[in-house]
Amino acid sequence: MTPLRIFISSVQTELAKERAALRDYLRGDPLMRRFFEVFLFEEVPASDRRPDALYLDEVERCDLYVGLFGSDYGTEDAEGLSPTEREFDRATTLGVHRLIFVKGTENHVRHPKMEVLIGKAQVGLIRKRFNTQAELVTGLYAALVEYLEVKELIRWGPFDAAPCAKAVLEDLDFERIIRFIRTARRVRQFPLTEDSSPEELLEHLKLLNDGRLTNAAVLLFGKAPQRHLISSEVRCAHFHGTEVAKPIPSYQVYKGTVFDLVDQAVDFVLSKINRSIGTRTESARAPRTYEIPEEVVTEAIVNAVAHRDYTDNGSVQVMLFVDRLEVWNPGRLPPPLTLEKLRVAHTSVPGNPLLAESMYLAEYIERMGTGTLDMIRRCVKAGLPEPEFAVPQGFVTTVWRAELAGQAGVQAGVQAGVQAGVQAALSLKEVAMLQACAQGAVPSEVLLTAAGYSSRTRNFRRWLDRFLHEGLLERTVPDKPSSPLQKYRLTDKGRAALSGLKTRDTEA
Repeated sequence: MTPLRIFISSVQTELAKERAALRDYLRGDPLMRRFFEVFLFEEVPASDRRPDALYLDEVERCDLYVGLFGSDYGTEDAEGLSPTEREFDRATTLGVHRLIFVKGTENHVRHPKMEVLIGKAQVGLIRKRFNTQAELVTGLYAALVEYLEVKELIRWGPFDAAPCAKAVLEDLDFERIIRFIRTARRVRQFPLTEDSSPEELLEHLKLLNDGRLTNAAVLLFGKAPQRHLISSEVRCAHFHGTEVAKPIPSYQVYKGTVFDLVDQAVDFVLSKINRSIGTRTESARAPRTYEIPEEVVTEAIVNAVAHRDYTDNGSVQVMLFVDRLEVWNPGRLPPPLTLEKLRVAHTSVPGNPLLAESMYLAEYIERMGTGTLDMIRRCVKAGLPEPEFAVPQGFVTTVWRAELAGQAGVQAGVQAGVQAGVQAALSLKEVAMLQACAQGAVPSEVLLTAAGYSSRTRNFRRWLDRFLHEGLLERTVPDKPSSPLQKYRLTDKGRAALSGLKTRDTEA
């Protein structure tokens, strides 16, 4: 959110230290600096404009007026009014939220006009007294927290349980609610029936807060959720290189419910990566195998949408590069989760529990904390490196791709023959490496050239290790892997796999 501007007004010479103390506190406190920025007289650069006119313009731009009233009244203009009173009057006329802090006790000796100004500030305002800077800072902190609560800018419960401002029942898609109930009954034995009213469903799922729609209700069932929660969209981009660079070949901004967002983003990724088409041995529909398992893509995107920080102005970003898939979402891991715990069995700690519960009922997520472990297991099974998790600025999941073959934009796959016992889809580079061994044992340099590598990259070593592990290739000097005489040759299994390969087109 854009920080709210606070205008601090006082007689400059008398309360300069107090103003500086408030400035330093507001800029140093993690909570306060997130919501507020401060205007002080002393920080205004030299200008041709009169100071009093400049300060009054700043009052008009501010969201909150903080008046510090002491003993002095200040320099009077031709009409007998000081800048402090002018600023207070302007804030009052504009309806700016005002917070008044008076230094000293009621018996404190003051300029007569300051006494009048303090009396004027009594009308409709809560005045707080202070004697020390610590008391002033404490008083302002309490007042600002109360202001943020009233404006519903901060809350003590989860974001998804907070009321969604201005959202009403008519903003929900009732047909979507019926479909949700139908799905939840089928996959999770949900107790409500399809003839249940929207209000009954919302009450059952705790999606009402004192009769008002919660943010979760809008995200789950809204006709147009982004009208209320603009940053809840998902942005997807496809790059032909390994870095973010223009022109972007494909860029989409998806809107809708959390279910829509997940479905659209997953489809975006799957339409851009390699896939192989198997044979129709068990059904009329040919099986498809993606270079990144579909379940891994889905889990990464579901996690980003379900567990993101919706108070952040950022949106979920899904970026597909030539060598990896990156899914970024605003927010960090909720305690007690750590990056290390994501790689072992751990409990589920949803950042948006109401959202997570409904997505569980719709079979988009589980509640066992197994999502990241499943991603790791599926990537390893597919011959891919383990996915990486990081929290540099937000939470980032990186899933490494298989090397793409040929020129940018050319995508193809080869499905190994079932009779050869090779279950995973092979890229053209892998096939080229196997074919290079068809006439006999060859050194690694020949495999490099066949696959189009100029050096022993990480992916080349990974594919070579995979072939050795799966028994498709074998070393001619098995006892000395690093021998300068080392060569590689096809095994019987490798020859059977190579003869059974059938190249099929894949869709980009």
